Amino acid sequence: MPSSFIVPVISTTHDAALHAALVAAINNKTKPLGSLGMLETLARQIGLIQQTVQPSIVAPALIVCAGDHGVVAENISAYPQSVTWQMVENFLAGGAAINVFARQNHCALHIVDAGVNHDFGVRDGLLDRKVAYGTRNFAQEAAMSAEQCAQAMQYGAELLAGVKGNVLGFGEMGIGNTTAAAAIMHVMTQLPVAECVGAGTGLAPEGVLHKQGVIAAAVTRHAAVVASAAPLEILATFGGFEIAMIAGAMLAAAERRMVLLIDGFIVTSALLVAARLQPAILDYCVFAHCSDEQGHRQMLAYLDAQPVLQMGLRLGEGTGSVLTLPLLHAALNFLREMATFDSAAVSSKGHE
Repeated sequence: MPSSFIVPVISTTHDAALHAALVAAINNKTKPLGSLGMLETLARQIGLIQQTVQPSIVAPALIVCAGDHGVVAENISAYPQSVTWQMVENFLAGGAAINVFARQNHCALHIVDAGVNHDFGVRDGLLDRKVAYGTRNFAQEAAMSAEQCAQAMQYGAELLAGVKGNVLGFGEMGIGNTTAAAAIMHVMTQLPVAECVGAGTGLAPEGVLHKQGVIAAAVTRHAAVVASAAPLEILATFGGFEIAMIAGAMLAAAERRMVLLIDGFIVTSALLVAARLQPAILDYCVFAHCSDEQGHRQMLAYLDAQPVLQMGLRLGEGTGSVLTLPLLHAALNFLREMATFDSAAVSSKGHE
């Protein structure tokens, strides 16, 4: 295993001349200024990412990473750990929500075993990148070693070799991973634990309080890591193999100047780590939605992010990312295909 992960260098998308050209192109369409709202924002952002006034979506894809969490031993989930591997089987059979939405939106789907506590064997449609059979219990010890964390991130970066398009979304599956994500969020944002912890897969109020207590005690146990504020140490101590793998894939995708579709609570926790390592990655991120999971709204506010959708989603799997794709198409299609005032012989007076 590698002893450390080499963090890619990510360039900012800021380009004053290109930004001005995109604004001019958008404002010259046959509509009042700003009247397409967030679609205009998306068109500008994707144009800057792709370095063109004629951006396009090519072969969108979604990577779903699955992993188990030792912290489930603390009774922090309404579901047993076995649901992780059972849901991976559902993905492979094409029966999960993400399969339905990916098919609907012509999005390639890559299912990855990042560290599930199960032997799948060689399976069509499953990428075996298992680092271990789940993480350790971070309430008692670090979830993973530095070497395991580096390996997961490297595997994530290497997943990009199988992705040919220019838009990439991220999804996850792992019983216990909202606890890991909430711990990462608390340590990295310094927001109170109570603002970071939600019901996850459906905990009752007393279960939520218990989960808060587990995280608070773990943070005290790992006080030296918390004090260091080192993102990779925080990830190794509290995270999951799927979260680390997603962080590595995000960094590699931004290095390739891809559009990154950021899903909900767990995926955004991976981005917290990636953005601390390379802040320019945020230029490449389209925040698909605001999850109904407690804490995600605060995560987005911390990142100064504006979500595209607000639909009460909290399923995970990357579902929010894929549901955003039609709006990305709309944003680029109006920029590429909509008539200008000149071409349509429409007076621009009164539209400004």
